[in-house]
Amino acid sequence: MSATPARRILAVVPVLALLALSACTAGHTVHARQITTGQPARSASPAPPSASPSPTVKPTPGSLDWYVSQVPTFPEAPPPQPVPLPATGAAQFWHRLPTDQKVAFITIDDGGLARPPAVPDFIERAHIPVTMFLNSPAAQEHTDYFRQIVAAGGVVENHTITHTSLAGRSYDYQKREICGAADRLETLFGTRATLFRPPFGNHDATTLRAAHDCGAKAVFHWTETVHEGKVRYQTPDKVVRPGDVLLMHFRPALMDDLLAALKAIHRSGLTPALLEDYVRTEAPTT
Repeated sequence: MSATPARRILAVVPVLALLALSACTAGHTVHARQITTGQPARSASPAPPSASPSPTVKPTPGSLDWYVSQVPTFPEAPPPQPVPLPATGAAQFWHRLPTDQKVAFITIDDGGLARPPAVPDFIERAHIPVTMFLNSPAAQEHTDYFRQIVAAGGVVENHTITHTSLAGRSYDYQKREICGAADRLETLFGTRATLFRPPFGNHDATTLRAAHDCGAKAVFHWTETVHEGKVRYQTPDKVVRPGDVLLMHFRPALMDDLLAALKAIHRSGLTPALLEDYVRTEAPTT
């Protein structure tokens, strides 16, 4: 008879141990949920579908989002101090804009080689100021594409009709090439070109006179070229200087070229700016 109480005590001990273990486990479960979700136990429901994506998710390399994410952060461009133009019968010729303001200029030539579809969106989303020197036939064939870039803030300027070398040609020939393109570009885009780039950079005094007579105030060469994502410097120090003009083309790797140009400008402590804002194309008022 005395053994019965002992058996009852032994039977109760495992039950008490089991209850204690269950309570301990439940406590740890609540604690783990709070660490994982950062919420009290009563708010352990999953986040709604509208929650922001995880910051660890990165854009796919080569996607538009990826290109935008790679663009450096620039300081604001300084208020433009336009370079005055001499009052002569010829357009001014520059390899670079003669300014000490901490800006550099991105220019894109031609239009008949390739038209990467993401470029207009990239220019718009990254706020890239670009000047396009276009041949008029390419501009006419792909007007909608170039209008997208204009809508994103780009400007269309003149690059002749046939992209032929002008140096050594007669005045009448050069004027036909320059004025013919200027007329057509004005019809397509609604504004008259005020800047001109001769094909291959080849020009002579006749080119500058014909460009002036067709409405161009300045003729631009370049100080750096960009191709397949690589900046090719014209000077041994490999630095973009204030007023430099970077040249690239409408080619398949234009997205890479734009990004490379932006990074080179940023490394040099400059800000990309719109070329037209820094060239005084009208006589100053007195």
